[in-house]
Amino acid sequence: MTAAGPPGGRPGRDDSPDRLYTLTGGRARAGSTTFDLVTLIVTESGPTPGMQSEHATILRMCATPTAVVEIAAELRLPVSITRILLADLIGTGRISARHPRTARNIPDPAVLEQVLVGLRNL
Repeated sequence: MTAAGPPGGRPGRDDSPDRLYTLTGGRARAGSTTFDLVTLIVTESGPTPGMQSEHATILRMCATPTAVVEIAAELRLPVSITRILLADLIGTGRISARHPRTARNIPDPAVLEQVLVGLRNL
């Protein structure tokens, strides 16, 4: 193995099971908190001394709303691991999550078509 990870692995990533286990404290799930890939994360407080480096990085990144998938890419971690780290931060009130709108908030297509016809008639 090299410092960049296992042979044939992605350059610059250390996806070793030991490292991932350490990052999450052995947890495999984020608990009851769920994050979609496009959920926007926003920092509510800054990093503190002694904080896990990945948590501190997330807090710095999310000064402006940042999607979960972008956080995972920046940290070079699997999304599942990133979700666990985010659950830690949301549990302590250090971040807030803005979930995407659900399909039930989208107007009926028939109503949209009627509006379009009305606009064309103007």
